[in-house]
Amino acid sequence: MSRFVQLHLLTSYPPANLNRDDTGRPKTALVGEALRLRISSQSLKRAWRTSETFQEALAGHIGTRTKRMGGEILALLRERGIAEKTAREWARAMAGQFGKIKSEKKTEHNEDLEIEQLAHFGPEEREAVIALAGVCAERGSGPSTEELDLLRKPARAADIAMFGRMLADAPAYNVEAAIQVAHAFTVHKAAVEDDYFSAVDDLNDGSEDAGAGHIGERGYGAGVFYLYLCINRELLQENLGGDAELTGRALEALLHAVTKVAPTGMQNSFASRAYAAFALAEKGDQQPRSLAQAFLKPVRAREDWSLLDAAVGALDRRCENFDQVYGACATGRYRFNVETGEGSLQGLTDFVKGV
Repeated sequence: MSRFVQLHLLTSYPPANLNRDDTGRPKTALVGEALRLRISSQSLKRAWRTSETFQEALAGHIGTRTKRMGGEILALLRERGIAEKTAREWARAMAGQFGKIKSEKKTEHNEDLEIEQLAHFGPEEREAVIALAGVCAERGSGPSTEELDLLRKPARAADIAMFGRMLADAPAYNVEAAIQVAHAFTVHKAAVEDDYFSAVDDLNDGSEDAGAGHIGERGYGAGVFYLYLCINRELLQENLGGDAELTGRALEALLHAVTKVAPTGMQNSFASRAYAAFALAEKGDQQPRSLAQAFLKPVRAREDWSLLDAAVGALDRRCENFDQVYGACATGRYRFNVETGEGSLQGLTDFVKGV
């Protein structure tokens, strides 16, 4: 089995605001002295792991990312008839195994049950929490020190195995990500534009006021985005407890998500859903390298060459040049191209899984 799989994808998005900055406008980056639109890796990963595609393919193997496990434990204990004060004490003790509790005092927002940092719970840990709550309720006494050892090295959570987790208060249970995801950016110069819009009051007949009931504006942008992922297949299988079958399912779910799922930002306003138009997969034991350098000079369309054609050409040239300078950077490659009808998603999946 080749250790590394690298994915290079090109996706064309119509006008959209998939990933906003703190002002509500699409995120950008300066690449090669040209402004580009950008989609953060955090936004992409959340869209993938919460997608229906991912959830259905890996049912029972998805973790839960939350600060609020303490509130869930409290609800379980209360359902079993434990008095609220006692249930809170037990819930706080259990939740505290996953991070420092925000506050020792009860507040209207239940901060005495929330941990300070988002924690990613694997299915094993969630089951252990629920089981312990049941045991405590049945016997009528709180958890012992030994029973509070609820943390595990998740071997069934595919999303944790892929994207890792960091527990600041329990670093021994951190999981190193097997998949690295770059920020996607447009392969060409791009600008953030403003959409001025108005809304009319349906009950305004215009007899007194013919103006709009609301006016506003939102930023948007469009372009062809380059995305790079690096997958350490050996680490992914190790993170999944050596389960080769689950590793294959995880890779297949990932490929379907990265090629077909878009971030959900402002989808109702823009319907900017898109499938990847081009994908190149490389595998081997060689040191991975991105092909982002191919777009330091923004690509341009020509009369007989679209932006996508130009981007594919730039990727091919950069890939060939890396091979010429460094020697073969991969032992095998597979690609699909929607423009030319070359390859298929199934072929890409089989290649990455090693079928």
